[in-house]
Amino acid sequence: MKTAPTPATTRPEPSRRFSVAPMMDWTDRHCRYFLRLLSHEALLYTEMVTTGALLHGDRARFLDYDAAEHPLALQLGGSVPADLAACAKMAEAWGYDEVNLNVGCPSDRVQHNMIGACLMGHPALVADCVKAMQDAVGIPVTVKHRIGINGRDSYAELCDFVGQVATAGCRSFTVHARIAILEGLSPKENREVPPLRYEVAAQLKRDFPDLELILNGGIKTLEACQTHLETFDGVMLGREAYHNPYLLAQVDQTLFGVERVVPTRGDVLRALQPYIEAHLARGGALHHITRHVLGLAQGFPGARKFRQLLSADVHRTDDPLGLYQRAIELLGEH
Repeated sequence: MKTAPTPATTRPEPSRRFSVAPMMDWTDRHCRYFLRLLSHEALLYTEMVTTGALLHGDRARFLDYDAAEHPLALQLGGSVPADLAACAKMAEAWGYDEVNLNVGCPSDRVQHNMIGACLMGHPALVADCVKAMQDAVGIPVTVKHRIGINGRDSYAELCDFVGQVATAGCRSFTVHARIAILEGLSPKENREVPPLRYEVAAQLKRDFPDLELILNGGIKTLEACQTHLETFDGVMLGREAYHNPYLLAQVDQTLFGVERVVPTRGDVLRALQPYIEAHLARGGALHHITRHVLGLAQGFPGARKFRQLLSADVHRTDDPLGLYQRAIELLGEH
């Protein structure tokens, strides 16, 4: 684990052609290291980290990562321009390739702190936040948002939001093509109940052709990615990339045109083993890492036993590496 990676200013701007979404409780550093073994090109995002956690908490806990995770972006949650600027400076100092502002999370908990999707109702404030961050750092500052929120869900209001934030200097927007319902729906329901409206995001790209627009929401296959890339500058996958991670093994060839040997599931697990051994040597637990690999066996014979080993038996074993080896053998060379 590195706490002082090479400064991001020495790196080219990351490609956003394909990325894995920031997902709370899921895209931690162990998950990202695992996903990087599947794709060298995908842009990976951290979980959302609030400005308060970085300014008043253990910042190394939230910011440390393995150098292999690049290209890597930090997603911030906050609405105070000076605080976001200070945290963006931390991201740059830590070596992140991008810093992203969350304007899409619909959780009640974050709304009370003026974080997430509720900010779509305050485009001038978001513009101030973006400008403060951009003035503070040399790495790209991007925004992830919805197509609207209840009470502010017209296309004109979406254009007003994007226009104001773009005028403040943001050139890259990741659009979750659903509105967010800020009252009465859980975060999970907000990912499923409001209908996907790809046509709204497509119109936004037509009306703002000079901006980079990344599409997010409901994308499940690389074939769908290829179709959306005919309209958008990039695609971002969330839950599907987590629950079916082996999909990423074909990303480099299919979406980036990079020739590389596609690893088997067993190859990926064997490549992960030295990282696991180092984590155990530092006093960590096997399940901290293996909870993220359960989807690797999706649709595969033996998937149930594989998941049982790495999610249930893992808590009872006194030989974690031996158990991990049995899990590898279940998948073999598939």
